[in-house]
Amino acid sequence: MTLELTGGPDFAAQAPENPRWTRRYSPAAVTFGCPARLSERTPRVWSGRGLGLPEADLTGFAAQLRRVMKHDAYWLARDPQEGDPAVWSPGRYDDEDGFVYFAGPCAHGDPWPGYRPASAFTIALPHVRGLRIRVAAYLAGHHG
Repeated sequence: MTLELTGGPDFAAQAPENPRWTRRYSPAAVTFGCPARLSERTPRVWSGRGLGLPEADLTGFAAQLRRVMKHDAYWLARDPQEGDPAVWSPGRYDDEDGFVYFAGPCAHGDPWPGYRPASAFTIALPHVRGLRIRVAAYLAGHHG
């Protein structure tokens, strides 16, 4: 893993083994970037309400969540009570678009309501564990 300082407390960590995702850490949150995506496969975010990912991307995203939980920034910001999976809904598959939606605390800065394509989205570090549990449960129930 390569770490680059970007001036200030934020820094980027690239995952060379999976260039479909990037991670940028701040003391309180992680921002996932998803470069080189076709617009119809770009993650969808309803800021403050939820995240939708193509079902085919869930395994790779689960690996990204696992990497975040190994990062020092996660352990410094971690709050065991906020890591509860209850802040996230179980994954709901939408057969019209092939996405799996998780209602929960995800943001991208767009003030408009509804799910919108987002090339980057942010999750507070204490909430990463809960999302990881929900994604793993979805994968176990649909691929196990």
